[in-house]
Amino acid sequence: MLRMGDTGDWVGTFEGHKGAVWGVALNESATLAASGAADFTGKIWNAVTGEEVHSLQHNHIVKTVAFSHDSQYLVTGSNEKLVRVFDLNSDGKALESYAGHAGAVKRALFCRNEKCVISCADDKSMRLWDRSTGQEVSRVEFASHPNGLELSKDGSILTVTYGNCTAFYDMETLTQLKEITIPTRVSSASLHPDKHIFVCGGEDFKMYKYDYITGNEIESFKGHFGPVHSVSFSPDGELYASGSEDGTLRLWQTTVGKTYGLWKC
Repeated sequence: MLRMGDTGDWVGTFEGHKGAVWGVALNESATLAASGAADFTGKIWNAVTGEEVHSLQHNHIVKTVAFSHDSQYLVTGSNEKLVRVFDLNSDGKALESYAGHAGAVKRALFCRNEKCVISCADDKSMRLWDRSTGQEVSRVEFASHPNGLELSKDGSILTVTYGNCTAFYDMETLTQLKEITIPTRVSSASLHPDKHIFVCGGEDFKMYKYDYITGNEIESFKGHFGPVHSVSFSPDGELYASGSEDGTLRLWQTTVGKTYGLWKC
């Protein structure tokens, strides 16, 4: 489904997948949407008309999709343990394919000005791939499976969740900047565009807000009635969204009491 970001109002539904949808993405101008599903396809949609533009065939469940900045390319990760890059101006054939993960790929993103792709998988690793050589150039190993992977708005900080931890890495060097322990197994985290706070959620149904600078918990609150699987700040940082196993997507104000969208204060 496509919904308005500030109000949550329904815009339209993309129909065509024949299996559970695991990953979705909008391009920067919100003209295209992408989705990855259990029907072994990644699909590109016209976000204005709702029409299917491309169907990209895979050999297993597609878990993650992400656009390049210019919307020319799409990166996908699948249970085939492969990361692929598709040229959306072509006939839907994979332009690049990266093999090396020993488990299903959970997340994959373009990074370093589109020169690289970063991915994490069920083999407890995060890997950086150089698009010019097609080779793995760096790897980070974790104590448990990484679930979430997000690049900050300016492309400088990588946010990763694994086990009870939310960790932040310098995107250029892949050195860890900080690691913060959360009171539950955490599935997803999102760093505010100004890098002062981050939010995260996981198995205990709660949403957590932390001070990024000090690592201290600011607040936690329960609204969901199931584990939280996905959280993300809006591009303007005014609100964040959370998706849960309880079948709801919730919008939360970053600054409570500010007039914004549905919140007429």
